Parts: sequence; structure tokens; C-alpha cells
Amino acid sequence: MTQTLLNVAVIGCGYWGPNLIRNFNSLAGCRVKTLCDSSQDRLDYMKTMYREVTTTTDYQQIIHDPEIQAVVIAAPVHLHYEIAKKALDAGKHVLVEKPMARSTVECTDLIQLAAAKKLILMVGHTFVYSGPVRKIREIVEAGDLGKILYMSSRRLNLGLFQKDINVAWDLAPHDLSIMFYILQEDALTVNCVGSSNITKGIEDVTNLSITLKHNTFATIQSSWLDPNKVREITFVGTKRMLVYNDVEPVEKIKVYDKGVDTPPGYNSFAEFVYAYRNGDIYAPSLKMSEPLKVEAQHFLDCILTGNKPESSGEEGLRVVQVLEAASESLRQQGAQVAIKSS
Repeated sequence: MTQTLLNVAVIGCGYWGPNLIRNFNSLAGCRVKTLCDSSQDRLDYMKTMYREVTTTTDYQQIIHDPEIQAVVIAAPVHLHYEIAKKALDAGKHVLVEKPMARSTVECTDLIQLAAAKKLILMVGHTFVYSGPVRKIREIVEAGDLGKILYMSSRRLNLGLFQKDINVAWDLAPHDLSIMFYILQEDALTVNCVGSSNITKGIEDVTNLSITLKHNTFATIQSSWLDPNKVREITFVGTKRMLVYNDVEPVEKIKVYDKGVDTPPGYNSFAEFVYAYRNGDIYAPSLKMSEPLKVEAQHFLDCILTGNKPESSGEEGLRVVQVLEAASESLRQQGAQVAIKSS
């Protein structure tokens, strides 16, 4: 039986595009047919590595190419909606990088269009496809941590500074997609504070405080202006605590048998003593594979089977709903803003 070969085009060959090209090019079920970028020099460079691809500086050529079944969008965020809408209108499946679009209105329009056309719309929430994040969800679902009380995330480094979005829109989608995937709770409200230190009007440091449906609390710190690369998320449960350090080369997850118990009853304040627990620490074994390759394969599989992607358009919308509310909170000097539900 001959396997269907899908022709894929990648729009955007800057920072992240080459990683997508490399992974799709390695898969047996597809062929990277066309690359698009606004820079001809960049396309010439990519052509030296992938000699069989065609290149263009006009993405409309990809939209109108009947041989291309799927489009992967790694262009600047302000172009996501425009390109994705035209690709879906042309009957092509779409994988769009995070954040999915600039507003909930744009996200909803893309979701409805994909549904009407019976096409796959998937968002590049790469960490959802990583071994550590999948293992954490498994641990949480098994109840090993107890009820999750809060999640705390720090994603910091020096750069890469963006010109069209602030650091929350650039980095926080990773943590938000992880939060939704693991906790499986809706976000209700967000407070966001930040500062613009390098480019006026574009925050390069932000802090998000999020309340979730089941009284869970999450904080997400994002920065382009930090001397050290930090990629760390802590989950605190009623039974145990877990730290996910993505910078750690081997033991990326550590589970701590730590906690604090309040006394069941007491007659006076002098009898009130917290019981602190300091038990073992263990690092679960992980099945490691490149998340982006898993993501790319999942996109192809969904096209062939019609199954809904794990990082579907609806998941992309959930992330943008938080970011949109966070932007409003920034405008209101950190006021609590309700997150619109879909």
C-alpha cells in the first residue's frame, strides 16, 4: 500500500522556521515543497541546505499552489491571522506558531473557518509534545502530588527582543499551554504588571497572576532582560511538590516529598504548631525525543486521520484569551481582569 505523501510549505525562515523545516523534512510522510520568507538572502541560504525545495518571497504563491496540502506558519505574529485565513480559505491544513493570533476575535474566526472547511488547524504549543511535560501530566493525573494548590513559572533570558509583541505574548504562551495541558482547568482572572526598559511601549519584563476554576493559582514571570537563562516551573500539591527545570540536561523533573500540615485541633495558640515534612526526592525516568518532531508528526497524523490535534485551535484560543486579558490588565496598571470564556 502506497503511503500518501503530503506537500508542505513553510512560511517564515527566520529564528524558528528552520527548526520546523528540518523536522518536517525528516518525516517519511511528507515533502517540504516550498519555503517562503521576505528576505531573498535568507531563502538563498536555506536553498543551500534543501536544494530540492522551491522558494518565494510572496506567500500568495503558496496559497494558490494546488499541490500544497498543508501550510506551516512561522511568520511574525501580526501576519498569523492573515496568512492562516487565506490558507484555510484555499483548502489547506494549517499549523501556526504561537501565539495563534493577535486577538480572540481572530482566533475564533480561524477556528470556525477550519471547522466549516473540515481542515486541521493546529497551534505550535511545542512543550505539550515534550517528554517532561507529558510525564508531569501523568504524575498529576495519578494523584501523586495531591490537589494542585499553585503553579509558579519563570521563563527568563537575555533576548530575543521582539518588535511587534511584548514578552508576555512571546514567552508566556509556552507556560500557559503547559498550565492548561497539565492542570486541565479554565482560567478565570488575570493580573499583569510589567515594564518597558529597552523599547518604549513594549514590555520586556512581565508578571502574570492567574486564578483558575478550582481555586488553583498560577504565576508566570517572563523576561527578555535577565542575565541567566531560566526555564523552571514548580507545581505545589497537598501531598508533594514537583520542579520542572528544562535547562537541566538529565534530571529535568524532581518530585519532593515535602509539605506542611496544620494541626487538627488545638486549645491555645501556644499549642498551634505546623508540622513540616521533609521526605525523599526522586527524579522519574523520561522518554526523551525532540518535541518539535513529535509535534510535526502529530500534525501529519491529524491530517491523515481527521483527529483533533492536542494543540488545537481551541487550545490556541485559550492562551490568547489570557494574553488579551493580561494586556488589558497592563493598561489598567495591574488591575484584575476577567478572562473571556469561549
